[in-house]
Amino acid sequence: MSLLYGALIGAINGFFASGGGIAAVLILEKFMRLEAKKAHATAIAIILPLSLASLIVYGVKGYIDWPLIIKASVGGTVGAVVGARLLNKLPKKYIKIGFGAVMIFAGARMLFN
Repeated sequence: MSLLYGALIGAINGFFASGGGIAAVLILEKFMRLEAKKAHATAIAIILPLSLASLIVYGVKGYIDWPLIIKASVGGTVGAVVGARLLNKLPKKYIKIGFGAVMIFAGARMLFN
């Protein structure tokens, strides 16, 4: 079943160029029964090879703005370290509230923009 879930997560990540992490967290928590912190951390590890595969496909097709990636990756790396440290310190309740808020915001933005 893990292979099927992985394929679904990969398809979502590749098709939308994001969202695989959200799908991974939901699947890991609801279907694989991982607790919230472990699901979030595991989702990050799952997304790395998926993102690399997508990077290759999009890069070959010339869809990538390389100078932008370099600049955004510096800030993103700092944010990732801060987020990972917060995950270790925040109670599960606040992680779920924050994750839900991000999903609602992202969904509303997709629907209305």
